[in-house]
Amino acid sequence: MSAVNTAGGIVAVVLGGTPIPLTGVQSLDGFVANGASTLFTVPVTGRYFITYRINLTAGLLAGAQAVAGGTPIPGTIISPVLTLSSFEADVITTLTAGTTIGLQLFGVIAAATLQAGVGASLVVIRVD
Repeated sequence: MSAVNTAGGIVAVVLGGTPIPLTGVQSLDGFVANGASTLFTVPVTGRYFITYRINLTAGLLAGAQAVAGGTPIPGTIISPVLTLSSFEADVITTLTAGTTIGLQLFGVIAAATLQAGVGASLVVIRVD
């Protein structure tokens, strides 16, 4: 599956984590998006390659992560010590059918502005 936020927009980041909407271009291939396109339900149990990108218009001292079932996925958590405007991670992990997956910004109370074009993207590919 692939889902991209192409419109940009403001995300009100909170300490515990704010979901990022991926409403622009979607190719779900069996995954199901929730109404806000912030969570995507995994259709088949297996090992998956997960990659994400988040691009902000200005640096922010926020963290970024992919979450599965509301829990951060190890290897995707970025907790910067300096402000960043771009976040990315790649990992292979096991996901169970019915689990939801999404992206979050966290760790600060601030407004993050996603770039137009590719403000954020999430790609999930089953590898076995």
